[in-house]
Amino acid sequence: MFAEIITIGDELLIGQVIDTNSAWMGQELNKIGIEVLRIVSIRDRKEEITEAIDSAMKRANIVLVTGGLGPTKDDITKQTLCEYFHTELVFNEDVYENIKRVLAGKIPMNALNKSQAMVPKDCTVINNPIGSASVSWFERGDKVLVSMPGVPQEMTAVMKESVLSKLQERFQTDVIIHQTFLVQHYPESVLAEKLEPWETALPECIKLAYLPKPGIIRLRLTGRGNDKVKLVNILNREKVKLEEILGDDIFSEEDTPLEMIVGDLLKKKKLTVSTAESCTGGSIAARLTSISGSSEYFNGGIVAYSNDVKMGLLHVSSETLAQHGAVSEETVIEMVKGAMKALKTDCAVATSGIAGPNGGTPEKPVGTVWIAAGYKNEIRTYKQETNRGRAMNIERAGNNALLMLRDLLK
Repeated sequence: MFAEIITIGDELLIGQVIDTNSAWMGQELNKIGIEVLRIVSIRDRKEEITEAIDSAMKRANIVLVTGGLGPTKDDITKQTLCEYFHTELVFNEDVYENIKRVLAGKIPMNALNKSQAMVPKDCTVINNPIGSASVSWFERGDKVLVSMPGVPQEMTAVMKESVLSKLQERFQTDVIIHQTFLVQHYPESVLAEKLEPWETALPECIKLAYLPKPGIIRLRLTGRGNDKVKLVNILNREKVKLEEILGDDIFSEEDTPLEMIVGDLLKKKKLTVSTAESCTGGSIAARLTSISGSSEYFNGGIVAYSNDVKMGLLHVSSETLAQHGAVSEETVIEMVKGAMKALKTDCAVATSGIAGPNGGTPEKPVGTVWIAAGYKNEIRTYKQETNRGRAMNIERAGNNALLMLRDLLK
């Protein structure tokens, strides 16, 4: 069963608002066996809305539309849908009562708000539990179009409460199962070459996707069919084959953030961690503390951007900096030791490098980052030398630091 998503709003096309609706809908639809064929963003223009809907209805059984349903003049989706489905707007008392309930004590009722009770006559109307814009469910033959508000909180509320269950009742869908593996130590091309014989022999119902991140590759196996038990058994057989090929280079069999994997390991071992960061600017500490409950294992971090801070707070010696420089193996070793001592932790990670776009030299070009991870008396180091731009250099360094710490603790 296939769906298409249409998001409406000039703000999406000029980058003023990021379209998070489509990503969320894609995930939820996939869970109930509905595959998204296409996602289209368009302006609030009658002819463009009509063209997008007409095109989508020719390809997909389900068309989900978000946006263009507000009380202002530039929101024209309802009127356009009426023309497309040869119907008219009528006043709906039930929708009006819901609008009064939603707005009560917050926003005074006026003519514009009341106008949202005007809904297409020939559709199933679904009330919005948290907003004033209702949902319109149209059917034409074996096709369904659902028009929903564009506000993410409202869209997710109506999808969870009504739309997803109605779609399941209306359509017979396949079973779709995903299994994601997180892999380290491989460039994508090298990994693809290693897996080629196994990938070529995969059953027709199983597909493999490569989803690279800086320093990490996510492998996603997707199974599709109508027999869940059979599909699970096939996926499990392929999973065993993949584990035999890659071994310990698979560091997780769930699409879990690396900082959560490290955090779980620290909690399990009842250990504490600290960070000493130069070029990564505290981003590793931010990732570790983004996880609920991280206060159990994260003591603190020091952003030592200047040499004075490296010497004053982390006790990196002036001789080390003078002889080897801030971007060196010797410096990050002393930074890790200093962090564990200053912040009284069992382990730590440290970074120092040239994230770019400026600051490189022939000896230490942009993208050079020294990383260290320490646990008790053992310290491991790694020299990162790939330049992929400032943001990616920093992200890659953070991933490498956390992977090093995970391997050290394991």
